[in-house]
Amino acid sequence: MSQLEDKFGRRFHYLRLSVTDVCNFKCGYCLPHGYQTSGKPSFLTLDEISHLVDAFSQVGTQKIRITGGEPSLRRDFTDIIRVIADNQKIKTLATTTNGDRLAKHAKGWHEAGLKKINISVDSLDPRLFYQITGENKFYQVMQGIDAALETGFESVKVNAVLLKGLNDQSLPQFLHWIKKTPIDLRFIELMETGLGRDYFQQHHVAGRQIKSWLLQQGWQLEPRNIDDGPAQNFSHPDYLGRIGLIMPYEQNFCSSCNRLRVSAKGKLHLCLFTENGVDLRDLLVSPSQQAALIARLHAQLATKNQTHFLHQGVTGVTQHLASIGG
Repeated sequence: MSQLEDKFGRRFHYLRLSVTDVCNFKCGYCLPHGYQTSGKPSFLTLDEISHLVDAFSQVGTQKIRITGGEPSLRRDFTDIIRVIADNQKIKTLATTTNGDRLAKHAKGWHEAGLKKINISVDSLDPRLFYQITGENKFYQVMQGIDAALETGFESVKVNAVLLKGLNDQSLPQFLHWIKKTPIDLRFIELMETGLGRDYFQQHHVAGRQIKSWLLQQGWQLEPRNIDDGPAQNFSHPDYLGRIGLIMPYEQNFCSSCNRLRVSAKGKLHLCLFTENGVDLRDLLVSPSQQAALIARLHAQLATKNQTHFLHQGVTGVTQHLASIGG
């Protein structure tokens, strides 16, 4: 069966699958007022997730990252991991979490089939961590990271959103941490969303500034793998850890795009920004609809834009990153 490919020749091996948009943190760049709900949410069921993953696996998807909101808030999160891991065509299963429940569940998630894990830690200073996230859980999250390292995941990564006036002066502290800790530390350039324009203007830091500094300090850019995300990864002979930079405002950022997104309510998003998404849920009722689902995926890929238009200040319909998994 033909792989998912757009009209620009980009192939899509990587699916970011949101399973909830609920989160228990209140990060300033994402959900500054906490999660707001209107009525009981209706997220994809375990069976729907299974049908969806099976269809994507038939058209070249090799890597799936389970996202949120905070995905571990789902009571059936371990079951979701197991269902996806049981698909033999999925070579890499990862998740991104705020780490709140990691210390308790790291072993169980790993045993269910989770291979890689990213934990969001925007500061190594407990007070600044609280200021950014709205939650006084720094030590709990760090215990979770220790548990993940002890459990034996293929990789443990830490995500930090660069924020001017908050954590942009913390690079030396982060580097000291990864000198003897085998963690991939990823700095993410702040992106503008519909509800975050003022926050963006106040706190945006250009990722290229960090890249230039790293190269001056002897860090070396590594080659990309087929199922890598958008990060440019750097290594240094004196450090056990690595650094990754995600710079959506860099020229040609979209040329290497290899990922699609499905929201917690079953909408396909060809890009994090600019469009409303296409409903897939009507074709997730039974396995007999797989051919129609695959046909819809191919049809939508033909409409994918070449770039996200962030450089022009276009943020599209994305009001906050939790809505479609960041």
